[in-house]
Amino acid sequence: MNQKYLTALIICTLSLGALAETTNTGYIEGRIFNRATNEPIPFANLVVFGTNIGSVSDLDGRFLFAGIKPGYVRIQASSVGFETYVTGEFLVTNSAKAYVEVPLTEVPLALDEIVVKASPYRKTEESPVSLRRIGIEQIEKNPGGNRDISKVIQSFPGVASTPAYRNDVIVRGGGPSENRFLLDGVEIPNLNHFATQGASGGPVGIINVDLIREVNFYSGAFPANISNTTSSVLDMRQVDGNPDRLKFRGSVGASDMAFTFDGPLSKNTTYIASVRRSYLQFLFAALELPFLPTYNDYQLKVKTRINTRNEFTFISLGALDQFALNLNANKTADQRYILSFLPVNEQWNYTVGTVLKHYHDNGYSTWVLSRNYLHNTAYKYLDNREDLYKTFDYASDEIENKFRYERNLLPSNGIKFSYGVNGEFAKYTNYTFNKVFAGGRLTDFSYTSYLDMFHYGLFSQAAKTWWDNRWTISAGIRADGSSYSTAMNQPFGNLSPRVSSALDLSQKLTWNTNVGRYQQRPAYTLMGYQNAAGERVNHNNGLKYIVSDHLVSGLEYRPNELTQLTAEAFYKRYSDYPFSLQDSIPMASKGADYGVFGNEAVRSTAEGRAYGVELLARWQDLLGFNTVLSYTWVRSEFKDKRPAYAGQYLPTTWDNRHLLNITATRTFKNDIYVGFKWRFVGGAPYTPYNQELSSIRAAWDAQSGPYLDYNRYNQRRLKAFHQLDVRFDKQWYFAKWSLNLYIDIQNLYNFKADEPDRLIRSSFLDPTQNDSYLDENGIERYQLQNLESDGSGTVLPTLGIIVEF
Repeated sequence: MNQKYLTALIICTLSLGALAETTNTGYIEGRIFNRATNEPIPFANLVVFGTNIGSVSDLDGRFLFAGIKPGYVRIQASSVGFETYVTGEFLVTNSAKAYVEVPLTEVPLALDEIVVKASPYRKTEESPVSLRRIGIEQIEKNPGGNRDISKVIQSFPGVASTPAYRNDVIVRGGGPSENRFLLDGVEIPNLNHFATQGASGGPVGIINVDLIREVNFYSGAFPANISNTTSSVLDMRQVDGNPDRLKFRGSVGASDMAFTFDGPLSKNTTYIASVRRSYLQFLFAALELPFLPTYNDYQLKVKTRINTRNEFTFISLGALDQFALNLNANKTADQRYILSFLPVNEQWNYTVGTVLKHYHDNGYSTWVLSRNYLHNTAYKYLDNREDLYKTFDYASDEIENKFRYERNLLPSNGIKFSYGVNGEFAKYTNYTFNKVFAGGRLTDFSYTSYLDMFHYGLFSQAAKTWWDNRWTISAGIRADGSSYSTAMNQPFGNLSPRVSSALDLSQKLTWNTNVGRYQQRPAYTLMGYQNAAGERVNHNNGLKYIVSDHLVSGLEYRPNELTQLTAEAFYKRYSDYPFSLQDSIPMASKGADYGVFGNEAVRSTAEGRAYGVELLARWQDLLGFNTVLSYTWVRSEFKDKRPAYAGQYLPTTWDNRHLLNITATRTFKNDIYVGFKWRFVGGAPYTPYNQELSSIRAAWDAQSGPYLDYNRYNQRRLKAFHQLDVRFDKQWYFAKWSLNLYIDIQNLYNFKADEPDRLIRSSFLDPTQNDSYLDENGIERYQLQNLESDGSGTVLPTLGIIVEF
């Protein structure tokens, strides 16, 4: 019977190949325009990048390519008086016309002074270092990436990954709470489903990449118009809807199915929308895993061109995440341990935003209005028995209403200038109930917090080029404030200046540098924390903006248009970082776990540093492979506040030291794609358990698990882990539709990543055993045992299907 099924599959595959369109009937239509004024550029030259296939724009800036071979392509555009430009990747099929807009930047110097070579590796005056542009093909075809942007960026230097099946964004030794995310210029608070409130992590990305055009990933040198970050910015740009007719794309992947629709709403208005639904809960139940996650999300973009001077964009995305316990999966000690501490959790969130862009004769203005809402609830019953008491009950809302105005001016006297203002009204509510172990006994702790705040900022950026266009300097400054407290409501005391420089040492070699100060508000969970008496503890403790001073310098070498080699050294100095009064460690080492980050008392006294060297090589064509090779040596440390250690530096949880990644993909004949990704991550420090405290029954019951021994904070280190992921795609382009089948295998050679042994109750090994006893001092304790780990990780194959028509 299996042979019959295999034969049928082979016949089906061969039949699809025979039916596939063999001629090149793909169409590309688009518009080329002046980036600053939106005026069309007539008679511009356009070429399919890497080929001799060309076109010329008409008087309205319109252009058309016909007879294009299906697949991912770029367009190279040039015109007299403008910089040559290479678009991001986009997919051409036989079944629908691809539409692309091409913005060109006007050159402010004499024509004979400008020599610009086209390259897919773009950079900006504000961010000549630490900016990586990621195309949609790299996202779609990334081995092991599961079409998830958070996983894809792990191929680039400075970005650490963990073997714990989470998407924490850990950049250059910074914590997962130090990042910001933008979608078409609108800030979104969450990047992942089942997000850790107050941080960035979660197991599955919330963004459907079917709507993504390209991603700009900043690990430093942030432009002045981006606020509230100290480690990274993920600036994601979405595609516009198809202006000709309705299109559909459906996909089934490792954990969900998605449906995407796009098309015209009117002559000047398009839309693109998607919905996704997970089926992990069924898979996990079949595998007898002790938890059952279910997630749903939607994503929408509507864009209208009101006239040649005004464009309006509306975006929205949201998610509903439900995390239930599978109480029937309790046959092993590991299952019983996980069930003992995992809470029942439900989250929902949404973001809606509008962007109005108005073009002037001397530049353009951008108005952004948005609202985002996060609702998070969780609870836990002792031993998961609802006839017993709750050990944890939590409900919280974070609401932000934001406004941002930016004015970008055409270069005058060779100076490019922009300025703007932003403001946001925020509301935070929190109901927390905890069983806590204090004074040698189990007690109740609860509070209800309501917080209204107004945050605001002013910013400006200027750039100028000297020495025959060889040296560019950009300077920017921000002033931020918040009504949260007197200390934070001083914008000129919270200044964030920054300067970048790019000096061409030759036509192929550039020296790039950035130095700047970046500031970030603490998480709302920290700002709204109260004690049982209703006092805002962290407010009274003088909570401040987190400060991070950056210095980055490096060389970029482009031997040809398809190759980029960079070497960068970085140093980050942290001050005024929240310091946990309960655990006596910096909050920088927290946030990479499920639940809530920052719901505790702190002071803004921690100091730290992160420094290292990054090497990156990107080849569009290395023996036919599109290849990314990166290596990072990084240290992440904070000063020890304990008097006995006199301010010695201790490693943070993100002190992996060595990060090595190689990703390579190649397109073969008959539209077959093959790729692999191998990564090596140095072992992370960890803190052992406090067995004496954990064995006290009241203490264990308070948090349904063991306690870490912070007197031995990060004194142990895991072994390094490495993993090989591979992916195989076969694409068929038919006349009316297209089909993509792929197989993605994560951890191909089944490497078992090192992890700490678990400290568990003896009854988890034998449920018939009574593991409670009285010690010689009359203290009731649990008998605890170490559950030795043989490592985490398994081979994870995925079969995916993508249909488009």
